[in-house]
This record gives sequence, C-alpha cells and structure tokens, in this order.
Amino acid sequence: MNNSILDDFKNAWNKPNNAPAQLIIINVIIFLVLGVLMVVSRVSGIDPVFQAVYNQFSIPPMIGDFILRPWTIITYAFAHSLTGIFHILFNMLIFYWFSKLILEFLGNNRVISIYVLGALAGGLAYLMVYNLIPFYQEQAPAISGMVGASAAVYAIVVAAAVFMPNYTFFLLFLGPVRIKYIAAFYVVISFLGSVGGNAGGNIAHLGGALMGWLFIAQLRNGNDLGAWVIGFINWVKSFFVATPKIKVTHRSAPKKSKPRSKSSGSSSKTEQEEIDAILDKISHSGYDSLTKEEKQKLFNASKK
Repeated sequence: MNNSILDDFKNAWNKPNNAPAQLIIINVIIFLVLGVLMVVSRVSGIDPVFQAVYNQFSIPPMIGDFILRPWTIITYAFAHSLTGIFHILFNMLIFYWFSKLILEFLGNNRVISIYVLGALAGGLAYLMVYNLIPFYQEQAPAISGMVGASAAVYAIVVAAAVFMPNYTFFLLFLGPVRIKYIAAFYVVISFLGSVGGNAGGNIAHLGGALMGWLFIAQLRNGNDLGAWVIGFINWVKSFFVATPKIKVTHRSAPKKSKPRSKSSGSSSKTEQEEIDAILDKISHSGYDSLTKEEKQKLFNASKK
C-alpha cells in the first residue's frame, strides 16, 4: 500500500506541465511532516523540537526576528496551521481551480511565478504593516508568526480574474458566477478583515492580490515579472541534474535549403500582435467571446 501511495505521488509529480499538482504536493507533504513531528514531539515531551522546526516556516512580524530567519518570507507559503484540516484544504482547492486557468492559457512557468511572487508580496506586506504602521505595531509583540499559502493563492485568483474576467465557474447553490466577482469577493473580505483577529493574514492576502493584478498588467505590456523566478529555479536544478554528454555523429551533407524569407521576422511580430489582440478581447468581452481559432492560437502560444 505504501509503495502504491508513493508511486501515485511520483506519477503526479513527474507529469509534464503539472505545476498546480506539484505545488499542492509540496504543501501536503510539508503539512504531513510537520503534523507527525508535532504529535511525536508532544507525546515524547520534546515540544521545543517541533517549535524550532515550525519556526523555520513561520514568518515573524517583528523585523528583528525576521532578520534572523529571512527564508521564512517564502517558506511560510508552503506550510499551514496544524489546528485543523480546513486551512490547507480550502487553500489547495481554490488554488487548483484557478491555477488550471493560468496553466491552460499562460503556461506552466507562469503558475509557479505567480505563486512565488504572490507569496513574496504577501510576506512583504505583512512585515511592512507590523513595522511601519502604529496601529499594527502595537499588536506585533503578541503575534508568534504567520503560515499559509493564502497570499500566493490570492495572487493566482486575481491574476486569473484580471486575465479573463468573464470566465464562468459553476458554484454549488449559486450557479454560474464570473470569476471577477469571485476575486472581488475575496479581496473585499480580506480588506474588511485587515483590522480583525487575523489582520496580518488578511494584509498578506491583499499583498498577494495586488501582485496578481500587477503580474498580468505587466505581462500585457510585454514584461514578465516572473522570469527571474524560473531562471533561479532552473539554476538550482542545474546542480542536481547531470549535464548530458555530447555525442558526435557523422552525417551526410545536408541538402541546400532555400534562403529564408526576409519577412520571417515580421511574421513572428504579426503572431505576437494577434496574441495581444486576443488578450485584449478577453479583457473586454471574456474568454467565451473568442472564436475556436482564437482559442487554439492562445493555447498554442501558452505552450511556447
């Protein structure tokens, strides 16, 4: 049975262009490992061991504490509260639904980029309010820290809603609802909660939401804010993936090909203009307004 579960995880992880599942797997594994460690530590009477490990995932509100563990500005977004299952359950469900849209129309790397950038923006917003705004500074000493993928998830939700605002989800008891209204609902709820018991968490949500909007706005202007994220990940991977050896082969001389047309450059430019026009059409009229040919062009472009 254990081998079967492990194989299921491996198969889900190794599928190509599967960033949503991979990010969910990371979150679930960290949740399970921390949960097991919590139970074992408390039963064994060594609770400080668990707390020391948990602190490596919890971003503290005080800048002095944060400087001692700066990596928590990203690790907090892969851990969740262990007091119940609903924190991670709702986060991963919402993330899965909306990240599928990003995956289908913007590609695998954009899912990862928006998640990471949303987490960073949420963590930065959290630190800023607790260290710069007097109202929150008074509360900071009583707060142990923050965990949760919510800021990253908000970035995904808002990015999808900005990219195709009129795309429709069919919700239980409500029926068809455009995702721009779903995103707006979440943003308003977090704004109202920014002075409540989970003020820091809601501020982080708003930071992630802002990053989701900014990412798509910049993407439409030809700027990919997440390019450095993918570049860094690929750089890290290069230390663990062996460089393939170059194999020299001898082939017969290739046939002379016709000279490339001078218009090849302009054709790629035309293709980009078509994609930009399609994105503008989605922004104004929604994804459902696209023709079958336009949907196919957008899908093909997302895989490049």
